[in-house]
Amino acid sequence: MMTGDWIDVGALGEIPLRGARTIKMGAGGEEIAIFHTSGGKVYALVNRCPHKQGPLSQGIVHGDAVACPLHNWRISLATGEALGEDEGCVPTIPVRVDAGRVLISRIAMLTTLAAA
Repeated sequence: MMTGDWIDVGALGEIPLRGARTIKMGAGGEEIAIFHTSGGKVYALVNRCPHKQGPLSQGIVHGDAVACPLHNWRISLATGEALGEDEGCVPTIPVRVDAGRVLISRIAMLTTLAAA
């Protein structure tokens, strides 16, 4: 379902705390990972590590970061930036929660996927 610029991608309760779920978006079916932190924050990132393209949705969420399951790189969920000595950035997509539903910005998602 879509309301203006926002696309409803599911119920917040469908995303485990300290975990993620993925959705496929765009013409190429790019995976977007929707993360739910233990603090209740929700983030959306393109589901690939900048290092070896590992699926971030399969990583472990620590605070507001996720560890890539391939090489343990830590990625900020807020900015998509690699943390510590690692380098690189994962595109992020604006996300919000409204009445228990997770919504991502359609325009930002399309722009992000076109540039990725």
